[in-house]
Amino acid sequence: MSTRPELTDAQWAALAPHLPPQKAPTGRPAKDHRLVVEGILCRLRTGVPWRDLPERYGPWESVYTRFRRWREAGVWAQALAALQAEADARGGLDWSLHFLDATNIRAHPDAAGAKKGDPAAGPATKPSAARAAAGGPSCTCAPSGAASRSAGP
Repeated sequence: MSTRPELTDAQWAALAPHLPPQKAPTGRPAKDHRLVVEGILCRLRTGVPWRDLPERYGPWESVYTRFRRWREAGVWAQALAALQAEADARGGLDWSLHFLDATNIRAHPDAAGAKKGDPAAGPATKPSAARAAAGGPSCTCAPSGAASRSAGP
């Protein structure tokens, strides 16, 4: 795995002001934001499990915990909105381009394995139902009533 940084200095300079303050209010000092963000980007870029994150980013638990806390606090959404607004003000965004993630688009029920057929022909008829409608009784049990009784003394 390469040791190149995930973010350039210019990218980090744009992102850093939108992150929470580096200094923790109490307890031990927090890991450097840039190191943790680069660990998060490495994980998102490669798809490795959190536990397999390279050691150069620090303990995977720290990287994951910061990612989760910032996600729950809305830090990522706020940073994205702020960076988009800045890029739009510079004229750096082309709003005519749109991308969709197909994993979030619902398919028609037929595409999900629903029963297929000709809707003009009406509902499908089971062969056993067709035989029952065309023929006589389908019961093969012994007749009931007086006819089945044996003659008694």
